[in-house]
Amino acid sequence: MEYDLFIFGIIKVMDRLDCMQSFVRVVETGSFSAVARELSTTQPTISKQIAALEDYLDAQLLTRSTRKLQLTPAGERFFEHCQGVLDAAAEAEASVGQRQNPVGTLRVSCPVAFGQHQVMSYVKGFLEHYADVKLDLTLSDRFTDLVEDGTDLAIRIGQVNDPTLIAHRIGMTRRVAIAATSYFSNASSGTRRDEPQTPAALVDHNCIVYTRLATVNEWHFQCPTGGTTQVTVKGNLQVDNSTAIREAVMSGVGIAVCPVWLFGELLHSSSLKVVLKNYQPLPLPIYAVYRRGRFVPAKVRCFIEYLTTEFKLNPWVSDYGAQQSA
Repeated sequence: MEYDLFIFGIIKVMDRLDCMQSFVRVVETGSFSAVARELSTTQPTISKQIAALEDYLDAQLLTRSTRKLQLTPAGERFFEHCQGVLDAAAEAEASVGQRQNPVGTLRVSCPVAFGQHQVMSYVKGFLEHYADVKLDLTLSDRFTDLVEDGTDLAIRIGQVNDPTLIAHRIGMTRRVAIAATSYFSNASSGTRRDEPQTPAALVDHNCIVYTRLATVNEWHFQCPTGGTTQVTVKGNLQVDNSTAIREAVMSGVGIAVCPVWLFGELLHSSSLKVVLKNYQPLPLPIYAVYRRGRFVPAKVRCFIEYLTTEFKLNPWVSDYGAQQSA
């Protein structure tokens, strides 16, 4: 009888932890339905879990309207404590036995072109090495809200200034100013353009702008004599996707500043021309980022370590490759 009561008590505690997890995610996402999809259950189930918590605590945690959810004062206090409890439980589980090994679904967000041209090359090896991990990879050039989307890890190219995130640099991407040879000599129209010899000369060219960069149409270059220079470019095409930039360059639309990995060995082909070779566009760091103040699961740590190790051997994204090009 005492053993049965003990087991029943453990189950009740585990049920409460599940309810707390659902509560935290509802607060973070602002949606019962989103949490239901994330946990592969139904919206009524999530609602019942929150209601069960409120009954157990004899306190209202959320106020609900047709437009939004809002924490009550009691809900705010409980939410803060829940985060600590869930992190402590996860850390305790991860400290013993098989829990030390990565397990479960790892949700990763990555820019489209970088995911296609670089990350996907390592997915098979990672999954073979960590057989208990299931990778849920989202490719999007939109900056993912890790909390709202329930993302464990995001890969970002460029500086990370969000104080709510912890960033680990996993590589470096050097860039080039590049165009199709057809852009400079168009046989069908009989037009010819001179190659720019300095960044300032880009103002006389049709430049393809990538709108996801913080600098947008302000391009920065390292000068051969030291220091940097910048130029504000213009053109008749701007795009928010690197793959589209690649296609525009190859079709002869204009000049773009692009990561070297976007073209790979095509950089050496006769159909493309790297210009301004004495003026290198500033390289960009590659970061793996995750939420600050949360327990870091083994699956997140292992994915970061795996990519960091592999990228060191990859000349397109390694620090060594970036230094060689400088």
